[in-house]
Amino acid sequence: MKKQIKTASTNTLPAVYAPSIMAARGISDETGLEQYIKMVQKFPILSAEQEYDYATAWKNSQDKPAAEKLVSSHLRMVVGVAYDFKNYGIPIADLIASGNLGLMQALQKFDPEKGFRFSTYAMFWIRAEIYETILSNWSMAKIGTSANQKRVFFNLSRAKRALGIMDNNLSADQTRALAEYLDVPETDVSRMSTRMSARDLSLNAPVRDASDSSDVLSNMADSADGIEETIEAMEFRRNARELLAKHMADLSERDREILRARRLSDPALTLEQLSEKYGISRERVRQIEERAYAKLRNAILAETAAAKPRGGTAVE
Repeated sequence: MKKQIKTASTNTLPAVYAPSIMAARGISDETGLEQYIKMVQKFPILSAEQEYDYATAWKNSQDKPAAEKLVSSHLRMVVGVAYDFKNYGIPIADLIASGNLGLMQALQKFDPEKGFRFSTYAMFWIRAEIYETILSNWSMAKIGTSANQKRVFFNLSRAKRALGIMDNNLSADQTRALAEYLDVPETDVSRMSTRMSARDLSLNAPVRDASDSSDVLSNMADSADGIEETIEAMEFRRNARELLAKHMADLSERDREILRARRLSDPALTLEQLSEKYGISRERVRQIEERAYAKLRNAILAETAAAKPRGGTAVE
């Protein structure tokens, strides 16, 4: 996957080693998915009053047993939410790990005096972490960068079922209907639909089947120049540089500096700047530039023309 799945850490809690807190770390190599689910189902569900009491005890006095009971009672909710997103190509164990991290974050930020139940507040953080995990690992290219795009990504399939749309290639009318249903711009629907229907393809994937030794990369056309063309181009540039340096040296110092300043510098100096430097008019600078360029060009062409019969490289 593109991004390593984050696992819920117990560093946000005191050093409690009860089974409930250890379970919040998610599924390890030693704990299978089925065993983990059985474990979290053993923890009792809390009433609204119990949630408030435990959350208050944790917030006011960092009560470790209260935090343990509050976390453990919601681990099964994380599993339920993770299974809601099982069709997005991310292993359930990874989704549970991300959801548990969201649960831990909810514990740290929850204020029981706001009047909401902890389960309602925690659901927001659990989903947020799972959303991030799915979006970060769906494609090598970033996807779902805006709120509207995320809404389309996570609700497009449901909206298509509700409207009876079975096609992957949406028509203009279907795109419009989906945009109205999801309350998002039509462009977000069309772009996200295209992205979701075209998953990443490994360049090392077999062209036909697993037994095929050829992969996608080996069958792609090479648009780069061949080695002969590359060497020829390098030789041409080397000869051109040598000819330029040789015949630039034949110019007078002032002609050479003006030509270099006007034709071989980026940005080029203006006629006004050079006229002030050499104490001459702008027209005189222009004349020196044109004369030096013509002299240089003629010298290079004459030498390359003389070298052609011997197989030399011509400079046009």
